[in-house]
Amino acid sequence: MATRRLRSSTVVLGGMGLLALTITSCGSEPDRRCADRTTQKTLPSSECRSGGNGSYYYGGKSDSGKVQGGSFDKSAVDRGGFGCSGSGGG
Repeated sequence: MATRRLRSSTVVLGGMGLLALTITSCGSEPDRRCADRTTQKTLPSSECRSGGNGSYYYGGKSDSGKVQGGSFDKSAVDRGGFGCSGSGGG
């Protein structure tokens, strides 16, 4: 009987772990990089803080010092993740 309880507890705990993974993956923030809006060149993070010339670029990737495949609008970026359905693109 003790073995059966142990297995049931393991299944419940495993299910809770999977549920926690699903919830946190959906709520995770998209990748964020500092970039110039005009040239789309990546910049140091300090350029996006208090009065700098950069803006945050969400999602996408950085290739050869330029950002692509994302957006300067955070709400337009598909965050993805396990169990999520996205609604946006770049």
